[in-house]
Amino acid sequence: MRSAFDKLISWTGLALSLTLLAAGGLLLWANVFIGNQVHDQLSMQDITMPSGEALSSLPEADQKALEPYAGSTMDTGAEAKAYADHYILVHMNEASDNQTYSEVSGQYLALSDEEKASAEGQALGQLRQTLFMGNTLRGLLLYGYAFATIGTIAGIASIVAFGAGAILLVLVALGFWHARRVEHTAERTAPVGVPQHA
Repeated sequence: MRSAFDKLISWTGLALSLTLLAAGGLLLWANVFIGNQVHDQLSMQDITMPSGEALSSLPEADQKALEPYAGSTMDTGAEAKAYADHYILVHMNEASDNQTYSEVSGQYLALSDEEKASAEGQALGQLRQTLFMGNTLRGLLLYGYAFATIGTIAGIASIVAFGAGAILLVLVALGFWHARRVEHTAERTAPVGVPQHA
């Protein structure tokens, strides 16, 4: 009975182990695929991270966030986030006096046609366009960062899945070994039938 129970647990463990190993393989594939896509898509934009005067003109906190990447080609999610949050956003806030696109757009749309045609109206329209483009670029870069983060999480999950699958395989092997040992012990200790005499 004990041997049968050990085998049942071992076969269940084997199935679970194979499932974990398959999941680990899929998660690893996701990690590599996402990493390659983020790298390739960002590299095609040919954006160089700010350095020199472009970096030194920023507030100190933003300089510190960008310094590790200064002068390099943006090709990672972390660089995309730093560029979006500490370079583009800083310039957008500076141009709009910390107003959002929605606020500036609302002001522009509230103008009459004559006001829109004035120098102030055209400047406000240009600022609205600038903020729209800045928000669009920031959004795309932050999507790249989000996907890169998902890829990193998939990579960590694949390591966990492979590790758990390997540990289960060891336990499965021990389970089958124990079941076999119990069978042999039971065979050796089984009572021998007493011969019957007439």
